[in-house]
Amino acid sequence: MKFDSNLTWKQASSAIAANREVLLALSGVFFLLPSLAFGLFFPQPEPAAGQNEQQLLALMGDYYSSAMPFMIPMALVQAAGTLALLTLFTDRSRPTVGEAIRQGIAGIVPYFLAQIMLGIAIGVVGGVLLAIGALTGAAALVGLAIAVVVALAIYAAIKTSLVAPIIAVERERNPVAAIRRSWLLTKGNSARIGLFYALVIVVFFVVMMILMALVGIVLALVAGDEVARVVAAVVSSTLGSVMTLYLVGIVAAIHRQLAGPSQEAASAPFE
Repeated sequence: MKFDSNLTWKQASSAIAANREVLLALSGVFFLLPSLAFGLFFPQPEPAAGQNEQQLLALMGDYYSSAMPFMIPMALVQAAGTLALLTLFTDRSRPTVGEAIRQGIAGIVPYFLAQIMLGIAIGVVGGVLLAIGALTGAAALVGLAIAVVVALAIYAAIKTSLVAPIIAVERERNPVAAIRRSWLLTKGNSARIGLFYALVIVVFFVVMMILMALVGIVLALVAGDEVARVVAAVVSSTLGSVMTLYLVGIVAAIHRQLAGPSQEAASAPFE
C-alpha cells in the first residue's frame, strides 16, 4: 500500500479531536508529569565560561550519572503510556482506558528489548565503519563514515518506527518478529514516511521554540529567576507532551493505514 501523508494526518488529528479529554489526561500522567519532574529536579547544568571540551564532557557525564536513577523509571512510564495510547488509537477491539493501560504495561519488556537490539546493531555497524575510517587516517573518510552512520541510524529508526504499535496492537511479544514486521510494513514507503516524520518534527519544534521564546520574554519582565524556571519547565513539558501525543497518533495512523484496520476505528470515542 502506498503511504498517504494527508490521510495519516487527518486520521491522527481526528482521533485526537474526538477523544481530547481522555488523551490529554493520559498524556499528562505519562508524559507531562514525568517530564516536568525531571526538568524541576534535574535541571541541565550551565557550563562555565572558558571550559574546554573535556570539561564539558565531564560535566554532562556527571549530570547524566546523577539523573540516571530517575531517567530509567521515567522511560518505563513513558513507554507504557506510548503503548497504551497506541492501543487506544488503533486496536479494533475498542478496549477501555484501563485495558489499554494494562496492555501498555504488558508490552514494556518486548518494546525495550527491540530498542536495545536496534541500538546494539547500529552501534556495532557504526563502530566498524568509524574504525575503518579512523584507520585510514583521512579526516574526509572519518567524516564520511560519521555521515553514513547517521544516515543508517535514521533509516533504521524509520523502518522500525512501527514496532510500538505492532507490540501494542498486534500483541506481538517477540522483539525480533516485531522489528521484522515493521520493516516489511514500511517497505516501499520508507522515504515518504521519513519525509513526513521530518516535516512534522520540524514544524513542532519551530512552534515550540517560538512559544518558549515568547514565554521567556514575558517571564523575564514579570517574574524572578526561580519562578521563571518553574513556569518555563511547566510550559516546556506541556508543549512536549502535546507534541508526543500527536506523534503517537501519527504512528498509530501510519500503522493503521499500512496494516489495514477499519477506517471507522480511527475516530470513534474511547470508553
